[in-house]
Amino acid sequence: MAKWLLIDGFNLAYRCFHALPELTRADGFPTGALHGWVKSLWKLIDQEKPDATLVFFDLGESLDRLALLAEYKAHRKPMPDPLRQQIDPIKALTRAMGLAGIEQDGVESDDLVASEAVALARDGHEVVIVSSDKDFAQIVGDRIKIMLPPPSANPKLGWRLLDAAGVVEKFGVPPGQIAHYLALVGDTSDNIPGLVGVGPKTAAKWLAEHDGSVEGVLEKAAELKPERFRDQVGAAGEQLRRNLKLTTLNLNLPPVKPEWRTPQPEELFRLLDGFEMRGSAAEARRRYSGGVAPVPPAAPLSISTQGELF
Repeated sequence: MAKWLLIDGFNLAYRCFHALPELTRADGFPTGALHGWVKSLWKLIDQEKPDATLVFFDLGESLDRLALLAEYKAHRKPMPDPLRQQIDPIKALTRAMGLAGIEQDGVESDDLVASEAVALARDGHEVVIVSSDKDFAQIVGDRIKIMLPPPSANPKLGWRLLDAAGVVEKFGVPPGQIAHYLALVGDTSDNIPGLVGVGPKTAAKWLAEHDGSVEGVLEKAAELKPERFRDQVGAAGEQLRRNLKLTTLNLNLPPVKPEWRTPQPEELFRLLDGFEMRGSAAEARRRYSGGVAPVPPAAPLSISTQGELF
């Protein structure tokens, strides 16, 4: 069976943007995220040696989750303009590197990634999801693992693989209880309110003692410890069941239909040269064409993907 690398596109793009200094082309066009993106993909592919790589991006909000909670992700700040300017170039570089891209209107990329990962694992494939999003912890198993990026506070740790034992160590609950755990404690990154005062240790303890589920906790609300939470939990059934729907990844989406690509070295060289990414351009020529000397572009490069599918 094959090994698949599934990349959470915006998650990685944001990390590249914040991890590197504010690099720019001579005309001021931002390129920091582009440098990080190309180098990260090469690093991951060299390290994991996947048989296939898919890159997923969001196209708007999750309509299903917004119907449950209008405030879902509403607190998030708009994408920084320098990063927004680099998204189309990131996709263009990804295509030129020969990697398939996936995006779908009205469906979060998290659900697309998770559903595809579970389907691939069910067919016997090995899957590595590249993301720092804790939601993916709920599908980690024998054939699905998460590749966590180097933490900003300690980048020397490098990329780290999270397996089922790692999920328990990190969250205090096994993968199958992650969605229930997040329903109890809430998820500030998605603007999902948890139970007031209920932290990770309390939530993990309740799940361990009460069937590993929100329903188990609700059934035993009158017996919970500390006692001060009993009335609050007893009155929170509707909220917790809604939260669980929000934190549970949709694993029943149709299989993705990637447009399989082969590397386009000349287009990749043109893009890298045009963005004045000299080190990456030299590395690309080493990887894809055996060391052809770079040719500087005649004019600053612009990217337009209007009407073009990723």
